[in-house]
This record gives sequence, structure tokens and C-alpha cells, in this order.
Amino acid sequence: MPRQVDHESRRRLIAEAVCHLADERGLEGVTLRDVAARAQVSMGAVQRCFRTKEEMLVFALGHIGERIGERVRARLVRSPAQSAGTALGHAVTEISLLREEHRAEARVWLAFVAQAAVSEALARTLKANYAALQEAFARLIAEAREDGGRATPLDPQREARTLLALADGLTTHVLIGHLTPQEAHDVLHTHLAGLWE
Repeated sequence: MPRQVDHESRRRLIAEAVCHLADERGLEGVTLRDVAARAQVSMGAVQRCFRTKEEMLVFALGHIGERIGERVRARLVRSPAQSAGTALGHAVTEISLLREEHRAEARVWLAFVAQAAVSEALARTLKANYAALQEAFARLIAEAREDGGRATPLDPQREARTLLALADGLTTHVLIGHLTPQEAHDVLHTHLAGLWE
């Protein structure tokens, strides 16, 4: 009897191979042949999972987004009795990818962001990811605003957009060495503290 292949597991294995190669070489260095070799599967297996390289890249981008999202959720679960403002701080810190252990993930994420400038399929995926994050941040900001009694009203959507842009910018500045992770962390948390003053 032929062995059953878990299609979804194989797709995730291939996505991990894409991420490792993108970290080492950028997305321009990701070929189907190299992905197959890194994932230790045949070229045919890669082609059965993904019809095109773009489809494979879109799946890999979704995969890394899910991984970051899972880490954010796990961070929030570890501290369930926190305020909305604290939860927002934890979430933004996680997606900023500032810590050393997330450096490879940050390089891969930014490689996908750069490629999305010329790939409509990747851009659609990123826009959907950012829209979901923006809504989550806006909800937390609105909740924290109600709890905090801030004198000046906040626009939760505008502040959520600002936080997303700040997180991406800080990630870039740390990767190129313009800021240390601690300096970036300080910038982020100074901005967050200013939201509630």
C-alpha cells in the first residue's frame, strides 16, 4: 500500500525551506531546486504542492505571518490579567522582531515586504496581514482609551496604523545596524507610553 503524504505538513516543510533560503540569500536566491534540496523532497513534490514559485512564496509569507501571530497570542496568554495597554505593548513588541532570536525572521519578513512591491499576490497577502493587525491594535487602543480616561481623544485606527509603521521601521533600523535592539525598544515603548498621557 502506498504511503500517505500529509499534504499540509509537506507544504509547511517547504515553506520553512523557503524561509531558510530567503534568510541566507534573499528571495532572489530562492529557486525551486534549492527549496526541494533544503526540504529534502523531490522537485516533483514541490510542484505537486505549489503550481508556481509565486504560489509557494505566498504560502511561505502566510506561514511566517502565522508563526508571528502564534507568538503574539502565546505572549498574551501567558499574562491574561493585563490591561489592554499592556497587551498592546506586548503585541507590538512581538511583531517588531527586535530580539536577537527573531533576527532571521525579521530578515525574511523584510525580504517578502520588498518583493511585495513588485508582486501583486504578495502585496495582497501583506495587506490582509496588516489589516488584521491594524484592527486588533485599534481594538486594544480603544479599550485602553476607555480604561485610562485620557484627556485628549485618540483615533484608534490612526494610532494603530502609526504603530504598524513604527514596528516595521524599527525592524529595518535594527537589521541595518542604525539602532541597537535596546534603542529600538526604547523608541517603541516611549511612543506607547505617550499614547496614554
